Amino acid sequence: MDSDNTQNSSAQSTWVRIPNGTKVRHRSESYTGFIDGLTEIVEGPSRNPDGKTQYRVNIGGGVRLLVSEENLNILLGNDGLVMIGKEKEGYRRFITTRLRSSLDEDRFVKPA
Repeated sequence: MDSDNTQNSSAQSTWVRIPNGTKVRHRSESYTGFIDGLTEIVEGPSRNPDGKTQYRVNIGGGVRLLVSEENLNILLGNDGLVMIGKEKEGYRRFITTRLRSSLDEDRFVKPA
């Protein structure tokens, strides 16, 4: 097994998927939306840490874009918890903890 496969296997086993409904912002293009699933039919070279998917991001108006995790920031509410639709605080707290365990702190931002 070569080092690329070893790194890919390691990333797959520790990857924490961003749940559907989570509000996100593209890191360089600054559009906001929410996670609307995963797709294995991907465009371009960027992939999620599992090596085979990209997130579908619903940006409104029926538009969904394919984006890899490395290009997304997670939006936080005033309470410092991940914004996920109308989910209750306990679930949002759980997801916030899980995502913070796998993503760098600079990936969590408050909406502008």
